[in-house]
Amino acid sequence: MNEEREHGIQPLAGLMDAWGLSNHDLVDASPEQLTHKQVQRARNGRRLTLAMMMKVSRTLNIAIWYRLKKEERAQFEEYLHKHLFSYAKGYSAEFVDPNIPLMAAVKDRGGKIISRDE
Repeated sequence: MNEEREHGIQPLAGLMDAWGLSNHDLVDASPEQLTHKQVQRARNGRRLTLAMMMKVSRTLNIAIWYRLKKEERAQFEEYLHKHLFSYAKGYSAEFVDPNIPLMAAVKDRGGKIISRDE
């Protein structure tokens, strides 16, 4: 494993699993033409540029947003790239996810998209 490029499974992968999101869900939700290959690289720890980390974090937030009910959206705290990538500047392994109650609600509903138009 190349120490400079490969960083192992990232927190992004755990968050996607916790929210019940697949690589395809992110690709489908992306307004920025994110590809399956880019998502897979992000999850597996291939070093990404800051611009790509930001793109992935925006897309993750959008994919989650589509699964929240209108009243839940006000409670949702968006994820930043420093929450998703262990090699990002400002990353903290002690980060406590404030969205855990919302995560449980979405998983209980089966993680289905509520509405993209709301």
